[in-house]
Amino acid sequence: MTSYRPLLHAAPLLLLLFATPAAAESDEATLTTIELSAEAARPAANDLARASVFAEASGATPSELANRVNSQISDALKTAKTYANVKTQSGATHSYPIYAKDNKIEGWRMRSELTLESRDSAALSELLGKLQTSLGVANLMMLPSPETREQAESKAIIDAIAAFKVRAKTVADALGTSYRIKLLSINSSGRPAGPPMMRAAAMASADAAAMPIEAGETQIRATISGQIVLTE
Repeated sequence: MTSYRPLLHAAPLLLLLFATPAAAESDEATLTTIELSAEAARPAANDLARASVFAEASGATPSELANRVNSQISDALKTAKTYANVKTQSGATHSYPIYAKDNKIEGWRMRSELTLESRDSAALSELLGKLQTSLGVANLMMLPSPETREQAESKAIIDAIAAFKVRAKTVADALGTSYRIKLLSINSSGRPAGPPMMRAAAMASADAAAMPIEAGETQIRATISGQIVLTE
């Protein structure tokens, strides 16, 4: 006669295996969870210069303005192309009416921009000096190149994680227990170490002197936020 006894012994084992995850979840719920954060920063050299220049004019008709402004921009592009290390890109162009006191249009104004970018700040400075004889400078800033920023960001993240672990251990030691990391979130940001170099320099210069540029550096910050679970 066939015996079914082995199956009867196996049933409690199967029930135990299926019950284990639920038990683990129950144990997890009873453990103390603590939220922590830590921050670190690394300097990144501002090795990329970026500037915006513009031509602006007023006139009776949009077509008249377009001829004048486009001619200035065309001349600027010709000058910029003589600087191989400077990347040039056409920017926004706007035209809008000028209203008289009786709310009637008495003229038009047009503005067109060029964006200049280079890792050779001396070349960009010299070019800006030449362009300022006919164009205005809307802004000029120094910032880390993508590669330089990424390197500083990676180092800042490593430092922030180390600081998070030190803080977690300090908390666990003070409570006389150990810990494990449950969750981590990484965020990074960067801001110049000094004030912005230049903004809204709208007046064109009468000479072609090179515009002074000081690179400086940007502090790249990494913030680690997360949760630790205190264990026995």
